[in-house]
Parts: sequence; structure tokens; C-alpha cells
Amino acid sequence: MIRVLVVDDQALVRAGFRVLVDSAPDLEVVGDAGDGAAAVRLAAELAPDVVLMDIRMPVMDGLEATAAITAANDAVRVLVLTTFDLDEHVFGALKAGASGFLLKDTPPTELLNGIRVVAAGEALLAPSVTRHLIEEFVRAGPGVRPPTPALSDLTEREVEVLTLVARGRTNAEIAQDLFVTPATVKTHVSRLLMKLGSRDRAQLVVVAYESGLVRAQGSPVSPPRGPGPGEPSAARPAPGLGPRR
Repeated sequence: MIRVLVVDDQALVRAGFRVLVDSAPDLEVVGDAGDGAAAVRLAAELAPDVVLMDIRMPVMDGLEATAAITAANDAVRVLVLTTFDLDEHVFGALKAGASGFLLKDTPPTELLNGIRVVAAGEALLAPSVTRHLIEEFVRAGPGVRPPTPALSDLTEREVEVLTLVARGRTNAEIAQDLFVTPATVKTHVSRLLMKLGSRDRAQLVVVAYESGLVRAQGSPVSPPRGPGPGEPSAARPAPGLGPRR
């Protein structure tokens, strides 16, 4: 059973999320909070698996609450919900430790699946949010940022996988793009997490953006040098940043 804490400053919204989440046989709402400060207290008391977190709230906003919750308990996953796909706090929420970001108009079934995805340790970013996130982040700073020292320890294939992870691709999609097996991709992602000191895929996304590995158009800073040992060359380029259809 996946234990969920619902956080939103509107009581009606909290009640709606509670009914929806409790309707799933594998999900259970263990508490709800109307502001970030209350969310931090309840997260420490209840130790939920996933926190559904609103961003704009009184007393303490969702960004600060997310940072406090993930710092206190690394096992808790935070799924941020907002009304706006251009919310200026998206990147800040990911840096604070959020594992996912969805819009509040996401269909109910997708929201429930999103909770499961985040609880399993995967990152979850709505395609439109991912696209705007990259565009806004790059627009805010220099066109190209020098890669972080940690990236120099990555293999060519790991750089390719990190780039695709940052675009919101799943392991299965990455495997198809690179013509390798999903198990191989999973191994690469595990190595990326270890080498870059990231706790989940969302943090890999942050590293890719901050290092300049991913630009507004989704291309790497430098062209790939070829596949890793024993792996076939990709016969087609990776997809762009447009929303998946």
C-alpha cells in the first residue's frame, strides 16, 4: 500500500484528492495539510511514501516545505501539483528534492499512476512542463554553461542516456532510441545516479540543466562521440522536446 499525504491550501481540493486517491486499491491517504509548515510536521509524524504538494500556500510555500521534507527523510517522495505549467518555481522544486511535477488538470488516472511512478523512485514531469522548464532555464542564463566536473567521469553512452532522461524519456523509450535493451538503460541510469550523487531521476534532470548538457532545443552541448563498447550505433537522432503524442 502506497501511503500519501495531501497538501493544498484549499479544503475542497484536498477533499477531492483524498476521495480520488482512496478510490485506488493500492493507494491510501494518511493525512492532509493546508500549508507547508503543517505538511512538514505531518510528514515527520506519518512518514508517507508520497506527498502531493501544492506550491503556492500561506505560512510556508510548497518549495520550502519540499526542501524541509526531503532533507529530513530521503525516502519520502514529493509530487508537486500546480495550476500553471509555466510556474516559476518548477526548477526550484526539483532542486529542493521533488521527484515529479504535474498540472492539476491532469486526468485522474494519470495522477494516480503518477503517484505510483514517483513512489517507485522514478521521475515524473509532464511533457509541457519539461519543455518550458528547459526553455526558461536556458533563457535565464548564459546560452551554454560549462559542464560540471562530475560529467567528465561519464562514458559517452551515459551522457547520451542522461540527455534523454533530462528530456523526460522513460527507460523503454531510451532503449528504443539507442537500440539497446531496457535492462541496459536501467544499468546506465543506476550508474548515473551513483556517479552524480543523485537520489532519483528528477535530480539527474537538474544536473543536466545546470551543467548546460541540455539546451532549449534539447541538443547536447557537444556532439556525441559514438556508442559505448559493445553497443550498436543509433540509426536515428533522439526526438526533440515536443510533447509526446
